[in-house]
Amino acid sequence: MSDVDTDVLIVGAGLSGIGAAVHLKTACPSERWQIWEGREAIGGTWDLFRYPGIRSDSDMYTLGYRFKPWKSAKAIADGPSIRSYIRETADEHGITPHIHFGHKVTKADWDSEAARWTVTASTPAGPKTLTTRFLYMCSGYYNYAQGHRPTWPGEADFAGQIIHPQFWPEGLDYTGKRIVVIGSGATAVTLVPELAKRAAHVTMLQRTPTWMVSRPSTDAIANLLKAVLPAQMAYNIVRWKNVSFGQWFYRQTRENPGKVRAALLKRLAKLLPADYDLETHFTPGYNPWDQRLCLVPDADLFRAITAGSASIATDQIERFEPGGIRLASGALLPADIIVTATGLKLESLGGMAISVDGEPRRIADSLAYKGMMFSRLPNLFQSFGYINASWTLRSDLIADYVCRLINHMRREGLDSATPTPAPDVHPERLAMDLASGYVQRGADALPRSGNRAPWLVTANYTYDRRELLEGPVTDEMVFGKAAAVAERVLEAAE
Repeated sequence: MSDVDTDVLIVGAGLSGIGAAVHLKTACPSERWQIWEGREAIGGTWDLFRYPGIRSDSDMYTLGYRFKPWKSAKAIADGPSIRSYIRETADEHGITPHIHFGHKVTKADWDSEAARWTVTASTPAGPKTLTTRFLYMCSGYYNYAQGHRPTWPGEADFAGQIIHPQFWPEGLDYTGKRIVVIGSGATAVTLVPELAKRAAHVTMLQRTPTWMVSRPSTDAIANLLKAVLPAQMAYNIVRWKNVSFGQWFYRQTRENPGKVRAALLKRLAKLLPADYDLETHFTPGYNPWDQRLCLVPDADLFRAITAGSASIATDQIERFEPGGIRLASGALLPADIIVTATGLKLESLGGMAISVDGEPRRIADSLAYKGMMFSRLPNLFQSFGYINASWTLRSDLIADYVCRLINHMRREGLDSATPTPAPDVHPERLAMDLASGYVQRGADALPRSGNRAPWLVTANYTYDRRELLEGPVTDEMVFGKAAAVAERVLEAAE
């Protein structure tokens, strides 16, 4: 095999990157690897976001790693707890010394002659270049430097602060302030009840409603099992319980959307005042899981609304004024602070430019292979978790598959693996199958899902588990050795 600086370069030291490193160290002990992390800390998303109340929107028995039991009594964890869990995992498995912080990957070029990636990063000491056999992207799917931030007329006239949650000011004192949170997604649903604990009043301003569901932040069955069974055994049982329920519920939203809508609204009616206008504020025009479903742990948002410390306004923004936001209906929402919880800006491969033999490539022009590689891009993996379930469920499976593929290539003396679709394969939809605004806005950052396996991106953990843990690593994959690579890929595509 070709001489390179390292065998596997992992990009990103968040939840996915640390998990990927543990899998590699365990299943591929002969491979050399390192992690390049653009920021100065472990944790990724869970280190970047510091807004009040930040928490997971799925349970930690499925968001946690398969190999490391979640021990806290709370199943819906706060951001600092998740960050500590990731750092603890890295330390326990000896991953931390292999992380190079302040290494922001900017470009990668594949050389078919040598069967290697040349990767460049910006660092505090200047540009740095490394060659690697495999490039394993664990950098997430959104831009860390920018959030989605619309502009509105009159913003310069507003007398207070305008804040995006992705860049929350450290030490902000909002005690006794009137706050308007623009948005109705997971961030807004998290912020509103937390801010309401100290603010004079918090209003969640939404153009349209979002489907929401409440559940306890603790899992009574999990805590009971942990008291009587070994930690890993209890964790495995609860993990399968929660995975099974999540799959069943998602299937119901696809097969019986009307019944699910009615059930969600019935639950909401019990959690809100008797005369509350559910039709206006909590009944979206789309079906559950056409867009992401918002979790409300312990009904905290609904309790804040019932107590009068928070409210919802469903309307359009006409303009900002010195004292708040003027709505299309003519009403004024008074505000001292406005929070624009307006979403993420999608970004492929951490914003890295990629090329093959000097030819630029775009992820949007690619088909996703088994949800973790891209058509005609050799030796490049991406850890991309579930959108309708916990991210780590699929990122764990992807790491398993990556290790299986690398071990297969090592045994066979192969240098490259290029997913190459047959002529009957064609794109059918975005790989991220949601109608959410941030997905549609970011379509150019996403690969396409094909019309059949192994090019069909699923939302089915049971199927993916069977395919990635037990399925072949050779289907519609062109393997090669160094100089023969480019020629064989072209032949397979003809």
